[in-house]
Amino acid sequence: MHTSTKAAALAVVSAAALALAGCQADTGSTATGEPIVVASVNALSGPVTFPEASAAAQAVFDRFNKDGGLDGRPIQYVKLDDKGDPSAASAAARDAVESSGAVALVGGASLLDCEVNHEYWEQNDIVSVQGTGVDPFCFTTPNIAPVNTGPFFDSALTLAYGSEVLGLKKICGLLEIAGSTRPAYQEAFDWWTETTGNDFTLLDDTVPYGAADYTPYVIKAKEAGCDGIYSNGVEPDALGVLKAAESQGMNDVTFLFLTSTYSEQFAAAASFVGKGVYVPAEFAPYTIDNMANDDWKRLMESAGIPLTSFGQGGYLAATHFIELLTSIKGDITRESVTAAAKAQTEGTDNPMAGTPYLFGDGDTHAPNTAGWPITIKPGSTVWERAEDSWITKDDF
Repeated sequence: MHTSTKAAALAVVSAAALALAGCQADTGSTATGEPIVVASVNALSGPVTFPEASAAAQAVFDRFNKDGGLDGRPIQYVKLDDKGDPSAASAAARDAVESSGAVALVGGASLLDCEVNHEYWEQNDIVSVQGTGVDPFCFTTPNIAPVNTGPFFDSALTLAYGSEVLGLKKICGLLEIAGSTRPAYQEAFDWWTETTGNDFTLLDDTVPYGAADYTPYVIKAKEAGCDGIYSNGVEPDALGVLKAAESQGMNDVTFLFLTSTYSEQFAAAASFVGKGVYVPAEFAPYTIDNMANDDWKRLMESAGIPLTSFGQGGYLAATHFIELLTSIKGDITRESVTAAAKAQTEGTDNPMAGTPYLFGDGDTHAPNTAGWPITIKPGSTVWERAEDSWITKDDF
């Protein structure tokens, strides 16, 4: 039931996929021609940060440039900080287009970039290959196509896995809301309810980002008698939930988190996990032996970038963009890059993702529609496979 029929094909790392990932030997001919400017808008400072995505994209571009770039032309990567602030995000967008002259946005990761800037991208006919799509406009607008599944799809999968596979009967939700994300989360919850017949025993959508103490929220779940707690919090917040649950002696609770918690550091810090933590990884699990991640891991380690799913997203965004760039005949301009992205009709398989990546000429873009369940079991400090392959909504 839980093993996708396409898993075997996607698990094979073909020579073509490895070449696309940048595993070709270094030619020693560093690109020195006219730069091709590419930009990204990121949360590099502020209440919630995602620095690994753009750092990973930078590493891919640096290697591409060292290998000769595009016919001797290097990619000049401009990373802009939106500081988690709408006005700063808007200013960063104008910097990318008007000051920097970027031909595309690649590898960005932000809580609000898509919501604030999607109309500006459309007005200026520029596309964004988002490294980590977070807000709903990343997945529902014509000029943005993220490589990740996003928190809303993640939420649907983790809840369905919790109720249908783990057999949790009473799930409490601790929901953190940024911007206008509440309706998108509700769509995920509605799908779960309509598909499985389950619903939250308790849903608290007043949980703040970066709370000093999550005990008051966890106590509500304890009083409701929940055997599972769903949280969409990022890594430090999810650790705060676990700490609060530990202080309340909630040993019989299973935790359903999102990919934003998937890191080796989180597993090492999560000394308490109740009956276990479960996450639907957006990309092939990298804490488990998996050939799909070999090139990414080598590149991240050589560049000193922490291994996280955000880094996987930035790497894949840059990798897919280079493939797009090399397909263009003639001048590389904002117009030619946008035309090439929107002319795509076939997706690109990469063993790091469960479904092919496709930009294409659509009004909405959510190409990544698979997750790989992983877990931290009680008494463990490492992530393990909960399933042997990808799952999709069709599995429920």
